[in-house]
Amino acid sequence: MGVVKGITLAAATIETLIQLIAAANHAIKLTEVMVSFHGVDATHEPVLVEILRQTDAGTASALTLVKADDSVADTLDTTAQKTITVEPTAGDVLKAFTVHPQTSLIYPVPPDAPLICGAADRIAVRATAPNAVVCDVTVTFEE
Repeated sequence: MGVVKGITLAAATIETLIQLIAAANHAIKLTEVMVSFHGVDATHEPVLVEILRQTDAGTASALTLVKADDSVADTLDTTAQKTITVEPTAGDVLKAFTVHPQTSLIYPVPPDAPLICGAADRIAVRATAPNAVVCDVTVTFEE
C-alpha cells in the first residue's frame, strides 16, 4: 500500500498525489483508494479527485510502499512516486469524484469492475482543488 500525508494542494492546479508503477513482468490491481482533506471552510467548492493512467513519470520523489500483510516474505515489485513537481502526462481517466474539502473519499474498487495497471504501466491519483487545501492519500493494491 502507498500512503502520502500532508500534501498541500495549490488552488486551481492539477496535482498528482501518488503514482504507482507496475513492474515489467506483471500488472497490479487497485483494491481501494482513500483521500481525505483538512479543509476548514464550509463554503469552499468540492475537489475533483481522479484515478487515471499516466504515460510518464514527470518529476517526483520515490515513495516507499508498505505491505498490508508484513508476514508475507515476498518483496513488493511495484514502485511508487510522491511529491510530484512536474506533472506526468495524463492518460485515460478511469474514475472521477467530487469531494467536499471538509470530508473524505473512500472508494473500495468493486471486484467485478477492477482498476488494472498493466505491466510496466503507471496508475495515479490526482486532485484539483478550487481553493488551497491539505490532503492525505492511501492506495491499496494487489500484485
